[in-house]
Amino acid sequence: MPRAGTRSASSDERAWWVPESLRPTLAERYGPVYAGPEADRRIRALGVFATCGDRVTARAIELGHLPLVGIVDYKTRREEEIPRGTFEALARRRTVRVANPPGYLTEDLRSAVRKLIAQGGGLIEVAGEEDMGSLALVEAMPAGSIVLYGIPGEGVSFVLADAIAKEHVRLLIGQLELRRLPRTKLPAR
Repeated sequence: MPRAGTRSASSDERAWWVPESLRPTLAERYGPVYAGPEADRRIRALGVFATCGDRVTARAIELGHLPLVGIVDYKTRREEEIPRGTFEALARRRTVRVANPPGYLTEDLRSAVRKLIAQGGGLIEVAGEEDMGSLALVEAMPAGSIVLYGIPGEGVSFVLADAIAKEHVRLLIGQLELRRLPRTKLPAR
């Protein structure tokens, strides 16, 4: 038994860190990118889909076409804050809050994605950075669904969550560096 004040392994969380050598691979485009009216038209036409990023999630909601799961951190490019009410239509289904530090994909975020998909969808609010959530979405969304994520200054990437994309994500996650992080207490809203 650990001494008082000593962290136990059970208080840690598994997390996958992106090493510098893998960042160019993660920056590659894994689906077509659309912007403006073409992106809107394609979003409206989607069947089951999920979003990762504040702008793309907000845009789907504005278009009246809710994603099954949306992952947001209430910031764009780590600067501009997004008002909380922006995602209310999706948050009404259910909301899960998780911590996910920049450059990491935590087990809590992966688990939240799987949980929300199984429960019929909702919003994942990330304290930290949501970018790596797109991997968790491709990994867990039903085959044939689409995962959207924003590419700042360019538009929206549309990724088909098929067997090939799911295997590619599994391989990418396998190349990330597994670490243990202390569980983070989420800040009050």
